[in-house]
Amino acid sequence: MSIFILLPLLAIGAYGAPPPVDPNLKPCGEAYYLESQYTCYDGNFLCPVLDGEPTLRCGPACYSTTMYGCNDGELVYPAGTSGTGSGDSTSSGTAATSTYSASSSPTAPTAACTETPTTQHLSDPPYEDYFYSDCHSSNQVVVTSPLTASNLSVIGPRLLVAWPAGNSGVVACFAPQNGVNGSLGVQLVNDTSNQPLMGMYTPANSSSLSGNARVGVSTLVEFNSSAYLTVPILGSVRTMRDFTEGPSILVPLVQDAIVFAQTEDGGAVLSRLWFDNVTTTEMSLVPINTSSGGMTVNNRTLELPAGTYNFTATFDYPQLDQLSATEVLNEESQGLIEQYPDQTTSLSFLSYSQKLLAGAWRFLTYFGRDSMISLLLLEPVLSEGEGSAVEAVISAVLDRLNRTDGSVCHEETIGDYATYLNLQKNISSTAPGCTYQMIDTDYYLDIVMQNYFLNSAVGRSRREAFLSTNASQDFGNQGLSYGDLALINAEKIMNTSAAFAQPGGQTQNNLIHLKEGEIVGEWRDSSYGIGGGRIPYDVNTALVPAALRSIAALSAAGFFPDHPEWNKTASEYAQVWEDNTLHFFQVVVPQSEAQALVSNYTSAAGYGFPSNAANITSDIVYHGLSLEGNNDQPIVKVMNSDDCFRHFLVNSTNQTQLTSFVNQTANNVLAPFPVGLSNPVGLLVANPAYGGDPIYLANFTNSAYHGTVVWGWPMAMMAAGLQRQLGRCTDSTPPDFCSDEGVRANVLAAYNHLWGVIESNTPNLSSEVWSWLYQNGRFAVEPLGSLPGATEGDIR
Repeated sequence: MSIFILLPLLAIGAYGAPPPVDPNLKPCGEAYYLESQYTCYDGNFLCPVLDGEPTLRCGPACYSTTMYGCNDGELVYPAGTSGTGSGDSTSSGTAATSTYSASSSPTAPTAACTETPTTQHLSDPPYEDYFYSDCHSSNQVVVTSPLTASNLSVIGPRLLVAWPAGNSGVVACFAPQNGVNGSLGVQLVNDTSNQPLMGMYTPANSSSLSGNARVGVSTLVEFNSSAYLTVPILGSVRTMRDFTEGPSILVPLVQDAIVFAQTEDGGAVLSRLWFDNVTTTEMSLVPINTSSGGMTVNNRTLELPAGTYNFTATFDYPQLDQLSATEVLNEESQGLIEQYPDQTTSLSFLSYSQKLLAGAWRFLTYFGRDSMISLLLLEPVLSEGEGSAVEAVISAVLDRLNRTDGSVCHEETIGDYATYLNLQKNISSTAPGCTYQMIDTDYYLDIVMQNYFLNSAVGRSRREAFLSTNASQDFGNQGLSYGDLALINAEKIMNTSAAFAQPGGQTQNNLIHLKEGEIVGEWRDSSYGIGGGRIPYDVNTALVPAALRSIAALSAAGFFPDHPEWNKTASEYAQVWEDNTLHFFQVVVPQSEAQALVSNYTSAAGYGFPSNAANITSDIVYHGLSLEGNNDQPIVKVMNSDDCFRHFLVNSTNQTQLTSFVNQTANNVLAPFPVGLSNPVGLLVANPAYGGDPIYLANFTNSAYHGTVVWGWPMAMMAAGLQRQLGRCTDSTPPDFCSDEGVRANVLAAYNHLWGVIESNTPNLSSEVWSWLYQNGRFAVEPLGSLPGATEGDIR
C-alpha cells in the first residue's frame, strides 16, 4: 500500500511574481489560483482539488479524508483513527510522522515480464553500481561505503537509487551511531538469485493519484554496525545533485514534505508527494535480521540496529521506452553484445526511443552536446531507421530547439524539478524546460544530420519522412516540422559566422563568444573549465567550420530550399574559419622558459611526481583553452586535449598550417605530464604547467572537474581524429604532412602511443571522468569523487 501526502503550495507567494492577467485567478496571500484547482485556507495556504474534491489542510500538509485524519496539526493514518478530518491551521512547522498499519515488506510484481531482466554490477570503490531493467522500469542503485584509505570528509555511507523516468530518484545518507567516522559499512546482499536487485511493480489502483503503476527496485542491504539515517532526499536527481555536489544544499520545500511512517514489522516508510501533487516517491527499510529488533523513528531521523534490511524504492511516474542492446546496435554490430557485454549493457541502459541519456547516475536525462558527440563517435555501430538510436538523438535535439533563435537545448529540466522551477515563477505547471546557455551545442546538429541523411543509405531513405515529422514533445515547438527547426538552427549558424568570414573581418571581436552573463558555454562547463575565458578554442577553430561545411553539403543535396546559395556561401565561410582562427590561440614557449615553467609547476604543485623537464628539447607549442581569461590573461595558457575536435571534424587544406598542427598535437600526446598530456592513467584534458600564473595551478588540479584529469570521450575523439588525419594519406591528393617522413612518423607514433594508453586503462574507459594519485613513485587511478572538493563522476 502507498502513502500519499498532498504537498501544500505555501511557497508560491514567496516568489513575489506579478499577478497573472487571467481574471479567473483568485488571490491567496501573494499567490493566485483557480478555484477549480485549489482551495485557499487561512488566506495564504493553498491545497489542491483532486477528482473534484477539495483536500484539507493539516498543519503544513494537505490531505485527502479518504486516506488520512488530522490530529493537532499532524496527519494520522489511516483515515478515521483520530481527529476530525477538518482543516487545521495550527501548523507545527514539520511534516507528519505516522504509524503505518499495513506491512511495508515489498510485494512481488503482480504483472510478470516475459523477458529476463537485464542486470549489471560495476565496481569503482568506494562506489558499487548496480543496474536493473525489466519491462516495467529502469533502475540504478549506487552503494557508497568508505574504504580504509577513503577521505572521510568526502566519502560517507550512502544508498542511492536513480531512475531515467523523470530524472528521478532517492538518496539516503547514513552515519554510525558510535560516532566513529568511517566505521559504518554498507553493502548489498544477494538473495536466492545470483544478483541482489528485484524489480517492483504494483498496478495503479483507486488510491493512486497519478493513475500510473508503482515501479522501482528492492534489495537486501547490510549495515555492519548501528546507523542513523541522517539525510533522505526523495524526488529529482537534480535535487540530489544539489546536495551531493558543492555546499550540500537541501531544499526545505522538498525535505519538509517527506513523511516518516513506522511500520508494524519494525521498519519505516518514507514518502514524498511531488510538486505535481499526483506523483509519489517512496523509500522503505524493513528489518530482516538485526542485532536488536526494529528501527526507531526519532525526530525525522531513523535509528537502525546493525543487521540486514529490505530496502525498497518506488515511484509512480510514466516510464521511458528503453532500447535493448539489440535495438541500440545496427545489424552488422550485433556481435558486440557477446564480445563486449559490459559496454553494450551500459549503452542500452542509457538509450531510449525518446532520447539518449548522458550519464548514470548524475545525468540520467537529455543533454544535447553529450547525445550528439556520442552519436558522432558511435555512429558506425548504432541502429538506424525509424525507432532507432540515431533518430532518437536527432529528434530529441530538434524537439527541444529554441524556435526563436535556433539555439540547441543543452539540458532538459523534467519531472519534479521542472514543476519546482515553474512554481518559483509562480506558475502551477508540470511543463518541462530547457537551458540554452551553451554555444558549442548549436554546431553539432548539422554535422550529425549530414552524417546520417547524406552519408548513410538508411538515412537517405528516411530523409523526407523524418524531416516532415512535427515536433511532439512539450517544449514549445508544436506545429513546426523537424525540417523547419533544422532550418532555424542553420540560419543562426550562418548569421553568427558571417562577420568573421567577410573581407577584413578576421578579428578577435568577430570570433564566437560566450553568451552575455554566462561563465560557461562549451563542454568544459565548470566554473574554471576554460579559465574564465570568453572565446573558446574548440568552438572557433573546429565546430564553426565543421558546421559550415555540413550546411554547404546539406544545401547541395537540396536541404534548405529557401537558401540555395548556402551551397557556396557556407563553403566559403568555412574556408575562412578553417584558415584564420588557429593563430589567435597559439602559444609558443621557448625551450629554456618551458623547462623553468615545468620545474616550477612541479615544485609548487607538491604532488611529488618528476618534472620530466629534461624531455623538453625544443620550443613547446600548443593552443590555449580560450581568450580573455581570468586575471586579465589574453590567452588561457593551459595545454589541453581540444585539438581532438579539429582533427576529428575538420579536413584542413592549409598545408603549412596542417603540418604544423598535427605535429604539435603528436608532440603533446607523446610527452609525459607535466611536459605534455600523456599519463599512465590516460590522456589528460588539461596541463597548466606553462601558465606561469598561480591562478592556473589553483584552478586546474587533479580534483577539478576539468583539471588534470582524464575524460573518456575526448581520449576516444583524439584517437579517432588522428586516425582520420592519417587516413587522408591514402587519398588521391594526400596532405603535405603525409610526405614529410618525420611528421608522419611522429603522428603515427602518437596514435599508437595513445592506443597503448587506452588499452591499459580499459576498465575505466566507459566512465565519465577519473583522476589520479601519485603514490609510491607511480600514478594510480582514483575516482574523481573521492578527492576533496571534487565532483562525483558518472560510472557510465
